[in-house]
Amino acid sequence: MAEMMKGNIAIAEAAVRAGVRLYAGYPITPSSEIMEYLSWRLPEVGGAFVQAESELAGINMVYGGSSCGVRVLTASSGPGISLKQEGISVLSDEELPALVINVVRYGNGLGTLFSSQCDYLRETRGGGNGDYRCIVLCPSSIQEAVDMVSTAYELGEKYRVVVVMMTEGALGQMMEPVTLPEFQEPKRNYWGFDGKYSYKKIGIFDRDSKKEAVELNKKYAEIKANEQRWEEEGIEDADYVFVAYGVPGRSTLGAIRELRAEGHKVGLIRPITAWPFPEKAFEHINKNVKGIITVEANATGQLVDDAALFTKKVLRADIPVYALPFVYGVPPIREIKAKFAQILAGEIKEVY
Repeated sequence: MAEMMKGNIAIAEAAVRAGVRLYAGYPITPSSEIMEYLSWRLPEVGGAFVQAESELAGINMVYGGSSCGVRVLTASSGPGISLKQEGISVLSDEELPALVINVVRYGNGLGTLFSSQCDYLRETRGGGNGDYRCIVLCPSSIQEAVDMVSTAYELGEKYRVVVVMMTEGALGQMMEPVTLPEFQEPKRNYWGFDGKYSYKKIGIFDRDSKKEAVELNKKYAEIKANEQRWEEEGIEDADYVFVAYGVPGRSTLGAIRELRAEGHKVGLIRPITAWPFPEKAFEHINKNVKGIITVEANATGQLVDDAALFTKKVLRADIPVYALPFVYGVPPIREIKAKFAQILAGEIKEVY
């Protein structure tokens, strides 16, 4: 039965029901409700909650928990996620799964508290040192985020990678009807420390990094082949295809439906995985498409780079790619439509 829940609270409860038994982190708006909720909820189910002294300490506690084979979680936003990058790089190097929730807020440096999508490039490229990738999931509703939690752990454990759920301040703070999943029995993964087993990869000297790189590339290729996820609508005959993810993907869907009703042939690709990017969706686009348009809640246009890359790779044509960056917040339907009119009038030029 559905109940009204705030996004952060629903995600936290979904994690408990997915068998998470360790949360370690440090509070930061707009993600703090996840931590606050789990501070009393995890002890109720026999789990452990640690408010670390810093984000750095928190991610390294998560590393320790994952090395023991349990499902672990941390959450933060903006600069907090930046501080966790070395730990995420280490988790990736040791091939240990974890779920990292980034409730994205806008801005450079310490930033602001506005909902945003300005962390796209960091999350999809791997924000720490080294050669690694994280699976990046981008829900557009609270229900989708709740359903993704279990999927995130299944993917992380299958491929032994870190999974980032990239939500936004708006999604974390808004309320919607949610149906929560059933409880899963907590499990201990086979690689967990048992007092006898130790990692052969720890250290930097006695390793065959070239051999490891071959295996990593094989794994990432498998993820790209099998785990692309997206939603599409109207792209098979569209003159213009919008690409938008997360909550802006919802308002963009509303815009294309209104534009369709007004006689414009437009469609939408909503990436559900930002990495691996859903390049297979581009195979379904009308071969005579006139343009690709990204709608983004950031200032510089970041999603547009991937949209252009796979437009050129898959469609193999000189198709203009436009970016509509709305800086922060959720782009309103009327503004998306107004900017589309500017594209048609030649007032907004392509980025690629």
